[in-house]
Order: sequence, then C-alpha cells, then structure tokens
Amino acid sequence: MTPGAGTGSGSLPPALREALERLAALPRPLVVLDFDGVLAPLVDDRDAARPLERSSAALAALAALDGDRAVDLALVSGRPLEPLVRLASPPEGTSLVGSHGAEVRLAGAQESSAPLDEAETALLADVVDRVRAVAGTHAGTDVETKPAGVVLHTRRAALDVASSAQRAVTDGPGRLPGVRAMRGKDVVELAVLDVDKGRSVQALRASTGADAVLYAGDDVTDEHAFAVLDPAAGDVGVHVGDGSTAAAHRVADPEAVADLLEHLLALRSR
Repeated sequence: MTPGAGTGSGSLPPALREALERLAALPRPLVVLDFDGVLAPLVDDRDAARPLERSSAALAALAALDGDRAVDLALVSGRPLEPLVRLASPPEGTSLVGSHGAEVRLAGAQESSAPLDEAETALLADVVDRVRAVAGTHAGTDVETKPAGVVLHTRRAALDVASSAQRAVTDGPGRLPGVRAMRGKDVVELAVLDVDKGRSVQALRASTGADAVLYAGDDVTDEHAFAVLDPAAGDVGVHVGDGSTAAAHRVADPEAVADLLEHLLALRSR
C-alpha cells in the first residue's frame, strides 16, 4: 500500500485523530519518535530489531514533503547513535538523539556530540566495571556500553534473577556520586551525564522552531518527554502499549504507530 493512499486511521482513537488534524494544520510540526517498541516491535535480541515497513515508508514520505507541507522528523532513543542509525535507517534529514540525549546529531550535521571530561570518563569506566561484575553473577543478563553510560539488560533472565540484578546495580554503582540511574522495560541504565528525553525534546523544538511536537514512546524513560509537552499549544503525546502514562493519547502497538504515521501523512499531503 502506498503511504497516505489508504490508511488504518480508523483504528486510532477519535481524540487522537482530532489532535493529529490540528497538528497537521500548523505551519511547522515536529514528529519525534522512540525506536524500540514504537517504530520497531520489542524483541529479545537487540540487534534483530527493525522498524515496520509501513512506518519506514511513511517516514520516508513525510521526509520528502517540502515547502509549506514540510515536517521536521527526529528519533530519540536510549540506544547509542551508531546502532540506532544502523537499525532504524532513518530518512535523510532526520535529527537523531541517542543515549537518552547524551548523543545528538541534528539534521544536516555530520558529527554527533557526547562530551565527557576526565572525571566523567574515569567514573564511567568504574561504573561499567561494576555493572559487568553484576552481570557476571546473574545468568541471562548482559551489558551494553554507551558513550556516556552503561545498561544492564535483563529481558532474557528469570524474573527473580532479573530483580536481583537490577537491585544490585541501582543500590551499588547507581548510588555513586555523579551517576544517574534510570529504569526502563527490562533495563537499568546508569549515566554519568544528566540527560533525559524531555530535555532532548525541548532542544529539538528550539533548534527546529517547531510550532508543535508529536512525541510517541512506549517506555518509562519516555515519560520525561511527555512531561514537557503542552497539549493546549498543539503538542501531541502518544504512549504505545500498556502502563500508566502522562501522555494524553494511547495506541496499542507499533502497528498502530504505522497507522498514525500514515494518517498524519495523508493529512499533511492534502
């Protein structure tokens, strides 16, 4: 199906469709999306995650809009930038934020930033060693390193083992001065920079001059982004999946996100 030619917008809640219509009517909307659980279904193997074909096609078509129909696009993820770009294959002109905001590459830029001073670099090395020690004694857990942090993944561990490992990380290296602990779905991330997705959305809004922001996310870490949105000004927050949220709207899964993107494309292409 050609994006915009026929969409699954009927699956979207009426209030969300109305919010998208208002957003699409503004001169310069900004669409910001998480990757895992939003564009790509959640999978046990992080390297196997891929965006749904419908969503990729809709994003490419949105990126191709120009003139007074143009839309700014951004991906904001907990993943480091390199695997985010490799797995998501975002269209040219998409701004990219990795590691919850520790890495930023704005549209048109060639380089990303993740500045650590000497003390932060030493702290990160210590934290990585401590988290790896926890993973070494908890079967089914594994460690992902980032430019400004480290993540303990527990999706493949038994529930009691996962709980024990998460506790060991948050109560151990997570309490070191200068370390910020964040919990997500089957992950604990420790960062040595004070960043979050909410600050990233605010920075993207400022850099693009957007009239309003659509943000879609599925995880606890996306709540920081929902918290900085202003629905009265036209912002649209969409939580994907179950669980409590500050977002004004909710859809069931990445398939529904594809419906959303196709509907927005149809509205913006009129």
